[in-house]
Amino acid sequence: MSPASSGPRVGFGFDAHRLDGPPPLKLGGVVVSKSHGVSATSDGDLLAHAVTDAVLGACGLGDIGSLFPSDDPALAGADSMDMLRQVAAMSEEAGLRIAHLDVTVVAESIPIAPHRQDIITRLAQTLAIGEGAISVKATTTDGLGFIGAGEGIAAVAVVTVEPAS
Repeated sequence: MSPASSGPRVGFGFDAHRLDGPPPLKLGGVVVSKSHGVSATSDGDLLAHAVTDAVLGACGLGDIGSLFPSDDPALAGADSMDMLRQVAAMSEEAGLRIAHLDVTVVAESIPIAPHRQDIITRLAQTLAIGEGAISVKATTTDGLGFIGAGEGIAAVAVVTVEPAS
């Protein structure tokens, strides 16, 4: 059975990185901090990584590590939104369209609200969906764990896909 014949599907994605890399910090293709950065092979856009994995999961197309392995030197500094664009094209080739995206950034001291609309706009452009189909939220861990200690940042994403008409 092909993914397109199975009706609506949901995918979940998660990514986390240490906040110990060179600035800037990008989320959804938008610079959200010029003083923080993450350790990563690519540009470290963990929001884009979580969404990429969610799309792949919803479409039954594997995971981000299979397509874009972190030990591949060709991916050093790679644009994560480009990777997401490639995965969105793969979902279309599989006969599926992205219907809705919900993302939550988990960070203790990186403000997301001032960048929310820019992130939504970039995601909408990259995924070729309307801005109204995208939700971007943020939360903290109230000082708990590696995120609460300011050592890292994470993102979770849920994507709904449906057969393209």
